[in-house]
Amino acid sequence: MKKYRLDVQGMTCAGCEEHIAIALEGIGAKEIQADFRKGKAVFALPEDMKVETAKKAIAEAKYQPGEAEEVQTSEAPRPDEEGEYDYIIIGSGGAAFSSAIEAVKQGAKVAMIERGTVGGTCVNIGCVPSKTLLRAGEINHLARNNPFIGLHTSADEVDLAQLVKQKEELVTDLRNKKYVDLIDDYGFELIKGEARFIDEYTIEVDGLKLSAKRFLIATGAAPAVPVISGLEEVDYLTSTTLLELKKVPKRLTVIGSGYIGVELGQLFHRLGSEVTLMQRSSRLFKEYDPEISEALTKALTEQGIRLVTGASYERIEQEGEVKKVYIEVDGQKRIIESDQLLIAAGRTPNTESLNLQAAGVKTGSLGEIRIDDYAKTTNERIYAAGDVTLGPQFVYVAAYQGRVAAGNAVGGQNEKLDLAIVPGVTFTAPAVATVGLTEIQAKENGYDVITSVLSLEAVPRAQVNRETTGVFKLVADAKTRQLLGGHIVAENAGDVIYAVALAVKFGLTIENLNETLAPYLTMAEGVKLAALTFDKDVSQLSCCAG
Repeated sequence: MKKYRLDVQGMTCAGCEEHIAIALEGIGAKEIQADFRKGKAVFALPEDMKVETAKKAIAEAKYQPGEAEEVQTSEAPRPDEEGEYDYIIIGSGGAAFSSAIEAVKQGAKVAMIERGTVGGTCVNIGCVPSKTLLRAGEINHLARNNPFIGLHTSADEVDLAQLVKQKEELVTDLRNKKYVDLIDDYGFELIKGEARFIDEYTIEVDGLKLSAKRFLIATGAAPAVPVISGLEEVDYLTSTTLLELKKVPKRLTVIGSGYIGVELGQLFHRLGSEVTLMQRSSRLFKEYDPEISEALTKALTEQGIRLVTGASYERIEQEGEVKKVYIEVDGQKRIIESDQLLIAAGRTPNTESLNLQAAGVKTGSLGEIRIDDYAKTTNERIYAAGDVTLGPQFVYVAAYQGRVAAGNAVGGQNEKLDLAIVPGVTFTAPAVATVGLTEIQAKENGYDVITSVLSLEAVPRAQVNRETTGVFKLVADAKTRQLLGGHIVAENAGDVIYAVALAVKFGLTIENLNETLAPYLTMAEGVKLAALTFDKDVSQLSCCAG
């Protein structure tokens, strides 16, 4: 038998699923699973039967078959396979816990290995601590600068030690509720120590040998440190150690202006630091369309953050507590001095200590674990998920990959990872949110592209906020007018982008957006105004008129 996954249009309910199943059973198909919500049917056919036969049967049942793909086969571990555990997970972050929970649901005996603190990056040193401090920075900024009445106060110096204490209390609470307490609730085993593979069946954890039928590697990533002369001799900070400071530095230099560098740079600017952001490339967020980069650059510059782009790093020195970064920009040599230096130059996968060669698991040029569409590594017994693969580095992506990996590894589900529509948010002010294709990507994929670019000055919510630096950009297919991507620089962009993600995922058109009511004086109204901008000048419209 060969297994297939087929797109099917026209299914609207569970009854439709039954009709599809009956039609496929009639031609001898087996293992039939139809899902009207996903618009897909999965089934197995005899090897000598073409998938066109199944398409014909579905068409005769008055549904519309679409593209079909052969599904890679994957068997759940057999009861007689050797291994103390059905599934061993290395790591304890979002991917690991999601995978463990799914594996337990599948009836697997699961062990989780963790060499450090349970919970991984997000809750301990990433999303949770950084965002709670970002909120503190926002409140401090509002206390110092009130744009509505022109109030400028000389607020007292921020008590960073107290903020860090509150941050640590929140982290501990969430770590226990969302991670540690779940271990007993779901009944898997936690083993503390560092894991390394002995062979594809066995790992060693601090001298203890453990075997399993299947493995998941979910060890995450750590801050990358670039090669710059003198850096090793300097007391620099990473995104982890910066969040442990007890005093706000007077001057902070940030090497690297990706989402981590920009978020943390703006955080400390709002807490009172003089901040300089530096990067090698000529513009911020170069992977996004120029309008997004330009809007963010304008916003940060207006706020007083110093941006240095196109920098070539010569060396770094430290004199007393002062760090000096020697750079060259446009042929001109410069020295940037500061009290603290943050290195935010990307992330490095945590794979060095795993001895992956012994298990036949191959890595990429940056040490990332290579996986296929089913989360399998180059060893079909071993899966990987999360930041260790250097895919989209979001905790919700990691959790999704972990769940799929468990279903495939111990449940034989053969589910394919679908990361075509992944929304991303950078929590600056204004925030940057994006989903789907950029204009450049859409053209590279062969689309005849039309775009809509709407300045935040045309969005009523931004006008009443008196914060009009930002932009909405929508990318659509000129032929079908279906939305291909959406990109926003605005307050609450991260909340708004979910609606855009739904529109892109389900193929909504410009007209669908135009015909949908949007609540007035919300930032989400900007999506509809941007859709109207494809064909109209919204500045000539009355309020709420489309």
